[in-house]
Amino acid sequence: MSTTRRVAVVTGAGAGIGRAYAERLAADGFVVAAVDLAAPTETTDAVAAAGGTAHGFAADVTDPEAVDACVAEISETAGTPAVLVNNVGTYPVTKWDELTLDEFRRVLAINLESAFLMCKACTPAMTAASWGRIINVTSRTFWLPVPDMAAYLASKGAVIGLTRALATELGGHNITVNAIAPGLTRTATMASTTADAVFEMTRNMQAIKRTQEPSDLVGLVSFLAGDDSAFMTGQTLMVDGGQIRL
Repeated sequence: MSTTRRVAVVTGAGAGIGRAYAERLAADGFVVAAVDLAAPTETTDAVAAAGGTAHGFAADVTDPEAVDACVAEISETAGTPAVLVNNVGTYPVTKWDELTLDEFRRVLAINLESAFLMCKACTPAMTAASWGRIINVTSRTFWLPVPDMAAYLASKGAVIGLTRALATELGGHNITVNAIAPGLTRTATMASTTADAVFEMTRNMQAIKRTQEPSDLVGLVSFLAGDDSAFMTGQTLMVDGGQIRL
């Protein structure tokens, strides 16, 4: 990485995988802008305790005005964004017969439109600097015959499409755009909503027979955020212990 400290924006950074991304990027030397609905003070405190630099920002990343205001505040407080990790997401389980258009649109707003809005707000600075890294988060579930997740699967498939399109649109400005597809990851939220039997079933289908942790994902984000990934773009990279094999 350049001696200039680049700014990495992470959405959904208040807990779980997003917090892990923020902590790793801070350890790599980035100034982290941690974004969540409420200011993610636990994340910024953890980064500071480890010797890194992070600023917390509260924003609804599905709201265009809130996104523009947040990125303006990030630019003024932390510096112009060089890396964007679109991590925020929701994963409701809803039977098809019960799925309403309002709920479908809500899931797309959180999982897809937020990424679009954050990219629109952050890419002008990346373009001006002729350097940028965008990392979108999709899911290995897109490749599985999982029931009762039509809105989620549609949104995560669209994230892959957006990733590929933006790789084309932004490649000429030295901005790479890639997606990562985690498997079932044990976070506090996931552990509280997912039966142990589901974790066990998932382990049995993986080549690596253990439950995925947030720490299993941060190395790839570190790579995609740096200079070593400069010639990789438009890719979706699976990190799920070998359950899906492309």
